[in-house]
Amino acid sequence: MRITVATRRSALALAQSRAVASSLEAHGHEVALLEMTTTGDQWSLAGAPDQPGADVKGMFVKELEEALLDGRADIAVHSAKDLPGDLPHGLAVLATPPREDPGDVLVGEPGGLAALAPGARVGTTSPRRRAQLLALRPDLQVVEVRGNVDTRLGKLDAGEVDALVLAAAGLARLGITRADATALPLDVCVPAAGQGIVAIEGRVDDQAVRDACAVLDDPASRACLVAERAFLARLGGGCSVPAGALCTRDGESLRIRAWWDGSGRSADLTGDVGDPAALGMRAAHEVGA
Repeated sequence: MRITVATRRSALALAQSRAVASSLEAHGHEVALLEMTTTGDQWSLAGAPDQPGADVKGMFVKELEEALLDGRADIAVHSAKDLPGDLPHGLAVLATPPREDPGDVLVGEPGGLAALAPGARVGTTSPRRRAQLLALRPDLQVVEVRGNVDTRLGKLDAGEVDALVLAAAGLARLGITRADATALPLDVCVPAAGQGIVAIEGRVDDQAVRDACAVLDDPASRACLVAERAFLARLGGGCSVPAGALCTRDGESLRIRAWWDGSGRSADLTGDVGDPAALGMRAAHEVGA
């Protein structure tokens, strides 16, 4: 069957969408990409909202979801961490391929966070990353650096900042390796919910497309995403919420590590793989939500 994939035009979004397209083609489908510019892309290029840290959750998926709802596309490929807590009526996550490295990476100082000079300028737009960085190094200057990965790396190389915090999965999917990149420990820099996971979204009532995408689904990634999104939803989830959650699967058990700046508390819990949402909700309760 022919499947049209809605995707943003950024290099990372296209890399993710092409990987999904290749997998579908390997299963005998004909695939075409529908490249789109989202509200989030326009925001990123035009400048930040008036309110620092304004919630941009959903801005990077809105136009893609509209293309699903009006039939221009059959599926949309997203970074799962960009998905809002509530999806539009009639849409659902159809598949989550195996997760990439979920962690964050400090780029710009080969010695890592501890080796940054006092007062060093570290670029990120994420309230979560800002809070975690300042908890570890309150002397740092955390500054907003927007744009796609190449744009941000260009600003680093131009000396506009001393370091950046980026998602390890994004660098890997773009094939970018740098000698000045250092992984940040997962126990102190808890990733964003869904980080490293690609979410394939589509229409609930399109059974043929659902069946086509089912072969790409990784049960472990799906269960972990459900748990992490349940945690974030309980906090009123959005990009403006300084919170992180990382779930992993071990046999029939799930383990989630969650952190919320609102209470300064973290949680480390295990639960049954059969009810990941309950585990995420327990973690939110544990951190004080």
